[in-house]
Amino acid sequence: MKNDMPEHAQDHAPHSHPSLSRRGFLRGSAILGASLALPTIVPRRLFGASAPSERIAVGCIGVGRMGTDDMREALGIAGVQVVAVCDVDSRRVENAKTLVEARYQQQGCAAYADFRELLARDDIDAVQIATPDHWHAIPTIEAARAGKDIFLQKPLSLTLEEGRVVSDTVQRCGRIFQIGSQQRSDTRFRKACELVRNGRVGKLHTIKVGFGIDPGCEPQPVMPVPEWLDYDMWLGPAPWAPYTEKRVHPEKISDRPGWLRISDYSAGMITGWGSHHNDIAQWGMGTEHTGPVEIEGRAEFPADGLWDVHGRFHIEYTYANGVKVICADNEENQQGVVFEGSDGWVYVRRGFIDANPRSLLEETIGPEETKLYVSNHHKANFYECVRSRAETIAPVEVAHRSCAVCLLGDIAMRLGRKLRWDPATERFTNDDEANRMMARTQRSPWLL
Repeated sequence: MKNDMPEHAQDHAPHSHPSLSRRGFLRGSAILGASLALPTIVPRRLFGASAPSERIAVGCIGVGRMGTDDMREALGIAGVQVVAVCDVDSRRVENAKTLVEARYQQQGCAAYADFRELLARDDIDAVQIATPDHWHAIPTIEAARAGKDIFLQKPLSLTLEEGRVVSDTVQRCGRIFQIGSQQRSDTRFRKACELVRNGRVGKLHTIKVGFGIDPGCEPQPVMPVPEWLDYDMWLGPAPWAPYTEKRVHPEKISDRPGWLRISDYSAGMITGWGSHHNDIAQWGMGTEHTGPVEIEGRAEFPADGLWDVHGRFHIEYTYANGVKVICADNEENQQGVVFEGSDGWVYVRRGFIDANPRSLLEETIGPEETKLYVSNHHKANFYECVRSRAETIAPVEVAHRSCAVCLLGDIAMRLGRKLRWDPATERFTNDDEANRMMARTQRSPWLL
């Protein structure tokens, strides 16, 4: 994502579901449709040095607020061509199709209401997925199985179980993957993490993570489902619930949708902003492939109304290296990430970095020291890796571990007691109720 404010906004293969049983038919029909839909001539100037035959053909699944921004980015990258768009909202599909065709100055962008039809096309190399959080895991898994490389908006998943299955499936299928944790492609965040990783603040002991919270809202009236929305498909694996606009999304694409504040579809700000800042905390610590060993949290939750995710919150994570991460709302912690060590601190947020002593910011990381992955454009890094088959700056296992920190915090906030976690087995060692909260019942036929 470009700017989330104020939202900030082993192979456990899933059981068969309709995307598999329909695939033979969809693949045959989609290939014919694709051959008719693709432009017969693609102007070379649109692709820079890359010939049309060397292009990366992309399908965009979810073209609402964040998905449209992601699509626009792809439209500006040389050698990349958006050939298909998909959304359960027919207005958004038409808007995306119009934007794509205006960019290429000709018709030919295919439009779909069902992501399975898009994935059935053999001519699509990669997909960008920007659906509601409860719709992240299944399309990603199916895209990997269909041989597509994947850019997925954060967070990786709605549950810990989903995250593990997504990571295992993407890796088993050998797909290039990038999560939308674009702070890793920002020089300030990389600088802060390199200073910490190389001991410039002395012995790291505390990391403070801060971000905003969401309001609740009053109960909402039941409304008729709009004719432009496939509401049953929008609900997908989530429990059935009556339609009301603030459950789904408003008519204006740029307005923030209500589903971000409903626990059936999102964990709220803990994953909305937490996926960004907790990811940076782990990057700076070098704990990207593990996680905390203890979690304790508390939060305020709305007493009634439609929007039910956490409000004010405080979570403490303890890692095996002794570092404590204190993650709290902006009433307690300032926006961003503060790394505190025995000899100083480094503070970083979007557009800003500071340190004590300030001379730390002038220091150069030497050739024998730890240097972190350099990416100066997040989406471009993804497509460079699609071509080279190198790992992206935000690969799937890192995405899972960063999201897991947030989901562990959500469980701890809801239970209100100290939890012990084994990052190797990914199980709570002292709480059966917490282990049951690692997964959710899914509405048939969308079974994981």
